[in-house]
Amino acid sequence: MATSKQVGGDHYAIMNIQPIEFILANQLGFCEGNVIKYLCRYKRKNGLEDLKKARQYLDFLIERESR
Repeated sequence: MATSKQVGGDHYAIMNIQPIEFILANQLGFCEGNVIKYLCRYKRKNGLEDLKKARQYLDFLIERESR
């Protein structure tokens, strides 16, 4: 299974449910998936930088829904 091998750290592998499993199971789009991914990993990987990335993708979604 692809989720049993993680390239570049263990910040997802230690989770009970990996973000990719949640994203695929719920058929989330690119922006929604990235929000989930960055929120799930920020404490163990890039901290504030990941929160800013999550916010950017959330802003993309807000802008799209505001049209």
